[in-house]
Amino acid sequence: MSSSDANEIHVLVGIIEDAEGRVLVNQRRSGTPMAGFWEYPGGKRAPGEGPFDALRRELAEELGIEVHGASPWMELVHDYPGQRVRLDVWLVERWSGEPQGLEGQPLRWVPVDELADIGLLPADRPILDALVARHAARPGR
Repeated sequence: MSSSDANEIHVLVGIIEDAEGRVLVNQRRSGTPMAGFWEYPGGKRAPGEGPFDALRRELAEELGIEVHGASPWMELVHDYPGQRVRLDVWLVERWSGEPQGLEGQPLRWVPVDELADIGLLPADRPILDALVARHAARPGR
């Protein structure tokens, strides 16, 4: 299945960590699919838009931050009933501004070892597993 298929959505995901190693997540608003679940910030890529440009635009619209540097980290595909989501996950290394829920969504900075307990979207579980492994491999842990 290619990314041009009508039932596939290409989503850019930004992994944003603070100085304490906590990860920023936001809660899906009521009235949206899978409302109440927590997810990593990001959003849909527009036709013809490059991945980094889509990530920068989405994080500016959702959080009010300007991304200055990010690296592609992983790509995942998750099938929901009737919908395939392609997650293009980036590590956001440099940004300016203070993240805030510009679309009315609650935000939380969560330690990696607590992410499994907050009710993440099913599609985000492989990202959590990779974050746990990444943190375990850091010196001094």
